[in-house]
Amino acid sequence: MPRTALFAGTFDPITNGHLDVIGKAVHLVDRLVLAIGIHPGKAPLFSVDERLAMLNEICGPLGRAAGCDIVCTTFADLVVTAARRAGATMLIRGLRDAADFDYEMQMAGMNAAMAAEVQTVFLPAAPAVRPITATLVRQIAGMGGDVSAFVPAPVAARLKKKFPKA
Repeated sequence: MPRTALFAGTFDPITNGHLDVIGKAVHLVDRLVLAIGIHPGKAPLFSVDERLAMLNEICGPLGRAAGCDIVCTTFADLVVTAARRAGATMLIRGLRDAADFDYEMQMAGMNAAMAAEVQTVFLPAAPAVRPITATLVRQIAGMGGDVSAFVPAPVAARLKKKFPKA
């Protein structure tokens, strides 16, 4: 039976921090589901279709190189429900710092209470990518800053199109 994990996020946009975690996860599983959370109260910079396209373009080669099937999808319900739907027995979560750890431990506990068959696996972010957040990337790009050190080149190009005058 193939080992399937789900890595959920908004990926608005995908950053080098996300890629660091994905690059580690593809070596742990046979199939990695990258799931974009859709929340009606949030107004993302990139549309769902744009985020799916970025994930497929950027993560597909990582999966192929590792022999891991990467599937990109969306969900608008509980992450454990999305994991069950995808046949995942693991939730991948990246950790940058102690604040992430505290929050993620609470989430792991709640998810385990709702779906004991789905285990949470924490992957520490590499030191070089720990400060990167999609929120900061959007803010820097929106103010005309260079985000090329924080996101893959295709994402940086898309951000320039979103903020042409910045």
